[in-house]
Amino acid sequence: MRYFPFGKTGVSLSEVGFGGIPIIRLSFADAERTLRRAFDLGITLFDTANAYHDSEEKIGRALAPVRDKIFLATKTMKRDAPSAAEHIDLSLRRMNTDYIDLFQFHQVVLEKDWEKILAPGGAMEAALEAQKAGKIRFIGITSHSLSMARKHVESGLFVSIQFPFNFIETDAAKELHPLAREKGVAILAMKPFAGGAITDAALAFKYLRSHENLFPIPGYDSAESVEQIVAFYEKPNEVTADDLAAMEAVRKELGGQFCRRCEYCQPCPQGVSITQGMIYPLLASRMSPEVASEFASANMDTLTKCTECGACVKKCPYTLPIPTMLKKHYDLYLGHRKAKA
Repeated sequence: MRYFPFGKTGVSLSEVGFGGIPIIRLSFADAERTLRRAFDLGITLFDTANAYHDSEEKIGRALAPVRDKIFLATKTMKRDAPSAAEHIDLSLRRMNTDYIDLFQFHQVVLEKDWEKILAPGGAMEAALEAQKAGKIRFIGITSHSLSMARKHVESGLFVSIQFPFNFIETDAAKELHPLAREKGVAILAMKPFAGGAITDAALAFKYLRSHENLFPIPGYDSAESVEQIVAFYEKPNEVTADDLAAMEAVRKELGGQFCRRCEYCQPCPQGVSITQGMIYPLLASRMSPEVASEFASANMDTLTKCTECGACVKKCPYTLPIPTMLKKHYDLYLGHRKAKA
């Protein structure tokens, strides 16, 4: 494992990190095995969020014995100072630590949220107070909006920017990364698998490793998955013409609009299984329509509950026309069911 400077912080971290979402579905024992295996293989950057269910607790329990050797990053969705302060203290308790290495404002894509964070009584006040008190070392921010991410970097307020980056979502390479490097802002590359849309891990990391000065944070759900990713970093990176062709084939298969399975749209007030409905075409292409229509029937049948209220659209960081897409996917599902019959 190699280690590189994390922006201008003076800290060097492992070139690949650990994303804290998948351990939510693990038992505490399995999560501990996965986290400790990551540490044993040299990973020092662990990223989670207050909103990720019990991820912070699992990280705290597993890594407390090596706390001084790792870099803990977490986040809050709160925009006001009192609520953000509560989240900071909650994260400290959950992670069984006296300080958070990187505290990030989570998913800042709307101008109104940005303004609330920076306004008097906003969440930035709480973060700065916590930093003065030694509860936080550094302050970062995350976003799914390229224009907002640029604004965050240009503000000079943050040591890091966390933004989606993979061989499908490539715009950041030209429009964000050069600016971040110029400003000395560390780049955390979230969604290296495009929310699960990319299934070839080797291909995903060939692309990521061809870009310098960024820290991918894939999620892991087993010690074996950690070993697989770390193994990519143990040999020189080579991207062949066949690799580029394979990447392009995946891009064409997914098209311009697809669900990254971030699940910010959930829960649906009507009980619609939004994520499963959104990924149905991909599921059908990989499982076969006949198998997929049977496998996904329980979730797909909830799509009839959609009232097109628009609540999901407002929460989608990619501004996908979710109700329209769900209707289209449901028609596809019905066609597969009829064909099967």
